[in-house]
Amino acid sequence: MNFRQVEAFRAVMVTGSASRAADLLQVTQPAISRSILELEKATDFKLFDRVRGRLVPTAEGQLFFRDVENTFEGLDRLRSSAARIRDFGTGDIRIASLAAMGSTLVPHALRLFREKHPSIAVTLQVTGSATVRELVMSSRFDVGLAADEIDVAGLEHQLFATPKAVCAMATGHRLCERSVIKPEDLHDEAFIALSPEDTVRAKLEKVLKTHGVRPKVVAETPNSSTVCALAMEGLGVGLVNPYATDGYAARGVVFRPFSAAVHFRTLLIFRPDLPKSRIVRDLVACMLEARNSRAERLGT
Repeated sequence: MNFRQVEAFRAVMVTGSASRAADLLQVTQPAISRSILELEKATDFKLFDRVRGRLVPTAEGQLFFRDVENTFEGLDRLRSSAARIRDFGTGDIRIASLAAMGSTLVPHALRLFREKHPSIAVTLQVTGSATVRELVMSSRFDVGLAADEIDVAGLEHQLFATPKAVCAMATGHRLCERSVIKPEDLHDEAFIALSPEDTVRAKLEKVLKTHGVRPKVVAETPNSSTVCALAMEGLGVGLVNPYATDGYAARGVVFRPFSAAVHFRTLLIFRPDLPKSRIVRDLVACMLEARNSRAERLGT
């Protein structure tokens, strides 16, 4: 079996006759017929019945055609990928992000990127920082945004953002009256905490210990957006990444600055096996532009 034979078979299936297949492939009709006979010999089953001079696909031919079509779809993708690599240096781009930015800042950056490169296929996966690291380290993804608790050994990385944490609470909560939340305001307060392994939680616990403050932890979650959702339901107060707050103010969540210097540190990480292509560099530029725009709106 070879590609010429399979291509002739597909052309007959698509056009409905050997003569039209010959026109499509710009070969002679006998060449098409010969290729079909050779393919039937290679597969050891009939692809067509010959009925009054017409080629009628057999049941086996129809089944074989499905896999042939899948193969040609893959070839079409390869052609498109080759064209993008020729023009831009990569066929597609894959980015993985922690949740705090994956549903807010990154989509904005991707809009900017698509305006410049509308033909580049983009994959975005929003997941935990440890998984982001694994996806980039294994070279399955090109770029990642992860919290600073990950192990960066073997990865090219740079500091991407260090926003200061803010307090989230439901409308009507007693702390809404305060313009700034201080550590002592959280004493004995129902508190929605980030996961124990989160470096921000460790920083906050150090601050609270210094002030002799002990909130009542009522829930734990790895994501700032989930803290916002739980706060919206009145479960308590939580410390969140300001990049994760989009849309929650309109849904009844109040945000206040936190007086202590507790910052979320996000790293930009890259796959270790290849130099950054032009497309990766362009995506990073769009992410930095989106970050600067958001930081300006946040006043950070």
